Amino acid sequence: MAAAELKTQETEQERIGRWRAGELERAGYERAAAAMLAARMDVDLHYAIDLLRAGCEPELALQILL
Repeated sequence: MAAAELKTQETEQERIGRWRAGELERAGYERAAAAMLAARMDVDLHYAIDLLRAGCEPELALQILL
C-alpha cells in the first residue's frame, strides 16, 4: 500500500468524530462548536443535543458542557 493511500484512510475514531459533529450541527450548534464538542469523548452527545431541544442557547450549552 502506498503512503498516499495510508494517509487517506479514515480511522474509526475519525469517522465517529465526523458523525458526532454532523449530529451536533443538525441539532443547532455552529460548525466550530460542533467540531470541538465532537472531539471530546467525555461530552455526552445525547445530553448536548437535549440541552438545545430543551431551549438552551447553543453558547450557554457549550459553556455547560465544557
